[in-house]
Amino acid sequence: MEDSKRYESGVKVMEELFSQEVRTGMEEIKKISPDLFNMIVSFGFGDLYTRKALSLKEREYITLTSLITQGAFEQLKVHLQASLNIGLTKDEIIEIIIHCVGYVGFPKAVQAMGIAGEIFEQNE
Repeated sequence: MEDSKRYESGVKVMEELFSQEVRTGMEEIKKISPDLFNMIVSFGFGDLYTRKALSLKEREYITLTSLITQGAFEQLKVHLQASLNIGLTKDEIIEIIIHCVGYVGFPKAVQAMGIAGEIFEQNE
């Protein structure tokens, strides 16, 4: 796929996942490094998120799990909201976090559950 189409595809996915406020915040990276921002949009969302074998919902299952595993809790906040935006339920998210306990341990899972609770509250 040519670069402009990759970027356009990435923007479309980001619009589906993230609020305008989150997308505007992400654009702060562009001010520091336009190249990194282009990689995030073109590769991260344009290439990875638009592949056909998995749905957007399935990709968010993987993303949440990966972020919990890494302890990348700032990004987890954004992707928890994105997951709700595309149809994951509160119960599915809770179960993903519980399932992670066996692989990442209680500290990361407890922190992830606390963050999820904050996001759930904001969405009520």
